[in-house]
Amino acid sequence: MGESEGVGVLAELAFSASDLAQVRFAVSPMWQVVTSFRLLTDGAEPSPVHDPWIRQVRPRVAAAGLDRGWLAELIPPSGFFPYFLNPAPAGPAPSLADELAAIRAADPGRVRRDLDHLVYHQGPPGPRPRSLRQDPDTRLARVTQEIAAYWELALAPYWARIRAVLDTDVFHRARQVAAHGAGRALNDLHGSLRWDGSALHLDRRSRPMPRTTTGPGMLLVPSAFTGPRLLTTQVPPDPPQLAYPARGIGSLWEPGAAADADALSGVLGRSRTLLLTELDTPASTTQLAHRTGLSPAGVSQNLTALRRAGLVSAHRAGRSVLYARTAAAESLLRAASAAD
Repeated sequence: MGESEGVGVLAELAFSASDLAQVRFAVSPMWQVVTSFRLLTDGAEPSPVHDPWIRQVRPRVAAAGLDRGWLAELIPPSGFFPYFLNPAPAGPAPSLADELAAIRAADPGRVRRDLDHLVYHQGPPGPRPRSLRQDPDTRLARVTQEIAAYWELALAPYWARIRAVLDTDVFHRARQVAAHGAGRALNDLHGSLRWDGSALHLDRRSRPMPRTTTGPGMLLVPSAFTGPRLLTTQVPPDPPQLAYPARGIGSLWEPGAAADADALSGVLGRSRTLLLTELDTPASTTQLAHRTGLSPAGVSQNLTALRRAGLVSAHRAGRSVLYARTAAAESLLRAASAAD
């Protein structure tokens, strides 16, 4: 995985008129998986921006053993990680299931080349990468099972919030393209990028990026977890992918605006309104009962009603279930907070 910081190389990616016409944005769950897992397992000080999320998620990931499984052996804290974990999104917003299917269908030769490259950068492989290299068709299914488990623990309960930030970023870039052209949008993506009208220049990249080693066009992927860096992949015949930090990440984990509880209570009832406002961070039935003073049975009954209405989602976390607000609930709360 090429990173844009490190060795002082100026990479240049040339664009024909056809390439420029094929530049597109995509929201990719797998880019969030890979970059968030790296952030969680990095031994450095926690990211101030993501500290609330890290404090909630890291114990769950450790309890499930996911910090010492397939992902831990495939995604090192820094440097290269395998391209096959980030298949080129086929559309603007593929589902996780779509991307996991693409990983399971990865060309065995591609998997082996990526693993060889991982060994070159990281040293001798552990037992899981060795077995994956020997039998990609069988072992990729195990990898994707673990990715799905990680998603359910670490990202699914927060996806409505994360997805809103990513979608807002793409909407902003699309407006830039409409108002000022693709060049303005490319120049505004990151301080290390510069568009000169015919090529994209990437400063501080670890290696060159000639068009001869990439597919046509370019995929621009906003991410909540890349930190300040850019990440790139180049796997012909797919277009090169460039993952960049999305706008608005700094406020990602801030509490939402306080809704008008009285107004919402008139529609949802006091108990359900209380539970929705308490779910600013995902929580279990027991945690919600402790926070709200409602009985566990009452919490469970109201959560069931909220889930049926599409306002709450449920996610398995070991022996317990975490409940989280959906995008519909976030919209409802925002509307209530804006009401006079």
